[in-house]
Amino acid sequence: MINKMAGTWAFAFSLAAILTATSDVAVAQTQIKPGFNLFSPAQDQEIGRQSADAAEKQLPILDDKSIETYVDRVGKRLAAVAPGADYPYQFKVVNASDINAFALPGGYMYVNRGLIEAAQNEGQLAGVMAHEMAHIALRHGTSQASKAYLSQTGLGILGGLIGKGNSSTEQTIAAIGGFGLNTVFLKFSRTAEEQADITGAQMMAAAGYDPVDMVNFFNILANEQNRNPGKVEQFFSSHPAPANRAARINQEIALLTVKPAKPVGGFAEVKSELTSMRPAASMQQIAQGQSAPAPAERSGNDRSIPEIQIAGPSTEFLVFVQRDDLFEIGYPDNWRTYEADQGYGVIIAPEGGFVDTGGKEPDLISGVIVNHYAPLEDESRNRLGASQDEGNSNLMSATNDLLNHILRTNPDMQMIKDSERHNRIDGAPSLSVVLSGQSRVTQQEERITLFTREVADDHIIYALFIAAEQDYKRLNETFNRMISSLQVDTEAEHRLNTR
Repeated sequence: MINKMAGTWAFAFSLAAILTATSDVAVAQTQIKPGFNLFSPAQDQEIGRQSADAAEKQLPILDDKSIETYVDRVGKRLAAVAPGADYPYQFKVVNASDINAFALPGGYMYVNRGLIEAAQNEGQLAGVMAHEMAHIALRHGTSQASKAYLSQTGLGILGGLIGKGNSSTEQTIAAIGGFGLNTVFLKFSRTAEEQADITGAQMMAAAGYDPVDMVNFFNILANEQNRNPGKVEQFFSSHPAPANRAARINQEIALLTVKPAKPVGGFAEVKSELTSMRPAASMQQIAQGQSAPAPAERSGNDRSIPEIQIAGPSTEFLVFVQRDDLFEIGYPDNWRTYEADQGYGVIIAPEGGFVDTGGKEPDLISGVIVNHYAPLEDESRNRLGASQDEGNSNLMSATNDLLNHILRTNPDMQMIKDSERHNRIDGAPSLSVVLSGQSRVTQQEERITLFTREVADDHIIYALFIAAEQDYKRLNETFNRMISSLQVDTEAEHRLNTR
């Protein structure tokens, strides 16, 4: 987190199903058929109903009409294009922080609050819901139950089961673990996952959602698995990622046409409402009868800070050009730029990179600041070592001056010993130094890398790369790519200084 300072800115048995690619141009998408099953679609519904009744005695269902209605509207839009039996789909939100969703046979779907909070838009939420709905439509749960039962009892009972009523259904399910959150219904093979990905992408396109959002959300899950694996443990344990998941979905997307349609609408309002609530407990805490820790108390007029979700960086880059052509810099295409109304600076940040703590400006906790800086002090405390090149003395002096301002206005930060480096940016000499300290916003260790490049009249262009210590390693490649892309127009800088 960085505050305002003078002249600068703050700031996841082949009988199961059959995949066949058709050569018919009119029906180009992959055709997937439900696999072997002892049960009828009507029995799926009965199994789902009894399992849902048992599950909801264990799960904290979120009691919020507006959120429930929104999720139901997204679900009903997908259900209208779902293949297979005409199940009476039902959708509920579980008040749990884990990023997960699951479906029971016959049309019962549960979406964790943590998943909605992690999604960046309605399309990503719809992507997960379409994936889960595909498991229902392809009858994966009862297909697995059928195979599990046969593996225990042998093929001799097969003829006696088909066509029997509820009592036979209950006996069969009891033999493989019973109703409720039975792992037979919830943990799928990689083959079933691939089928749900493909069918889910097809449903999204037919319902007016871009299936690319499904891929994007799986990328969010992968990033979360690296930085906070506990939040996605349940998802990946029950939804093992198929090989080359994103590539396979993108291959299917190339065969699809997205129906023109507007979103249901209201996603931002739902996320805002969830943010205002007390943090949800994890499923592990729920199982142990615990609740989520209360937010830390804050003094003065500070407001409590919600759980922070930082979107992972895209590998596709755009280029930001400063309006006076002073500099340009590349940045991930899923980050946003915030150019100052006055001056020369820009903030480039991911979704979740700002936190509103009730002050005049939101605090930047993850992102990049690029700006022009004119030294203000005649004498600065020399925080950097002696220059290796006399020609760099002005750069060294201006960087020292900027460091003094940063550290004076952010007293919790300090320079890491021996972190000073001499580099080149856009062919010109540059300096870099690393700062660290505890963020007053997140109460976590924060790391800031400062890069400076000399321009005319002893001024400098600087870039601040800001992130939580735990996130810095995964963002380092992105930060390095951004600083390598920074280009400065010295002629433009000279024109600005002579105005």
